[in-house]
Amino acid sequence: MANAQYQSCIDACKQTITACLACIKACKSEEHSPMMQRCISLDTDCAEFCQLAVKSMERDSEFIALICEDCAEICQVCAEECSKHAEAHCQECAQTCRNCVEECLKVISH
Repeated sequence: MANAQYQSCIDACKQTITACLACIKACKSEEHSPMMQRCISLDTDCAEFCQLAVKSMERDSEFIALICEDCAEICQVCAEECSKHAEAHCQECAQTCRNCVEECLKVISH
């Protein structure tokens, strides 16, 4: 069972994973997908790092603060990239990433 103090961050990370995977799928199906390569790459990194953060919080790793700090940084870069694109899936992904940044920063500030 996950440590209750991390639950809101775990939830934010899981939402970000879902949003990033949806963004990847949508970006790959668009006509201009070569222009979306950085978005796809950052979505992939973000989803994978959020998964690592979730796992570390669920098992109460001693590296939670370090992992959440890195996760926040990766989510921030992903949010910045996605926010450059007008597509709804990119805008939704950007907002979800920003929420995850906030939650990860709360974890490392405790």
